[in-house]
Amino acid sequence: MTTISKVAERAGVSRTTVSHVLNHADRVSEHLRTRVLAAIDEMGYVPNPQAQSLRTGRTNIVALLIPDIRNPFYPELVKTAQSDLEAIGLDTMIFNSDVPGGHPQDHNREYLRQIRNKRVDGLIVGDFALHRMHDELLKLDIPTVFIGDLPNRAVDSVKIDDFGGGYAMGKLLAQKGHRRVAHVTGPAHFAEAMARADGIEKGLADHGAPPSADLRYEGTYLAPSGEEAVDWLVEHRRGNMPSAIFFANYLMAMAGLARLHDHNIRVPEDIAVAVFGDQPEMRYVRPTLTRVGVAPSALAHRAVAMLIERLNGVYTGEVRAEVLECAVREFASA
Repeated sequence: MTTISKVAERAGVSRTTVSHVLNHADRVSEHLRTRVLAAIDEMGYVPNPQAQSLRTGRTNIVALLIPDIRNPFYPELVKTAQSDLEAIGLDTMIFNSDVPGGHPQDHNREYLRQIRNKRVDGLIVGDFALHRMHDELLKLDIPTVFIGDLPNRAVDSVKIDDFGGGYAMGKLLAQKGHRRVAHVTGPAHFAEAMARADGIEKGLADHGAPPSADLRYEGTYLAPSGEEAVDWLVEHRRGNMPSAIFFANYLMAMAGLARLHDHNIRVPEDIAVAVFGDQPEMRYVRPTLTRVGVAPSALAHRAVAMLIERLNGVYTGEVRAEVLECAVREFASA
């Protein structure tokens, strides 16, 4: 078995120098570091992670807690965060709280217990993963960044400007001449969903297209409610359809598009379609959807940066609550 002592002997340095190369590279000259790394490669030495953790007080692991791995928003977020963390030598541990699956709060508390017990260096939480459990963040003693709206400001957070994004889309649709706009919202118990709803309705109203309550349908953020919303419109408004429909997220929009096709309703000839969201997969959808939002990768980049600033002591100040501005992208669908 290759040991740190054998690596030191091969490289012609002390065990302390090898340890510094592995754990504190800034304390070793480039020449010595190159020599030690060459010896490590030649001998196939693999450091003991438990021993390293005891020496450094770190596990070099960051946990990611997300609400729904099946929602295309979150794999993109996780992939970006994982790449950013890997680039600086940190591994990731992913927990899926499966909010749509109806897992109870005890399930999420168990995940938090595991995160504490595994002594991870930091935690990134994806919005609804801890729905109605934000106070649990107050009990954590590790650097944490929350992605989404966090009213109790327990930890650093970064979120989308949901109201501003909704407002911008309402303004665009009104300026394009739409006066009757159907609106498929997210669930009323999600603050972000209601911020988007308030935003688009204010944007419409401020630009000459007052919203109508009878064109508002509460969805679930899941695909079936996009289909159901279109069926509801067709059943109740067949003779007086709106000129546009706005879906509050990507999953509902994709299902809604398919259902419009099933009803032989053409986009954008018969009805314009717009969506809140900016996932990479949307570039494959035809017609290309007019949309507003922030790419999941942008949220992930900023969340990782905020976490690393805490981990490395670059930032030690008050809790931060950052907001990313949404961008409107106009395409063929509206």
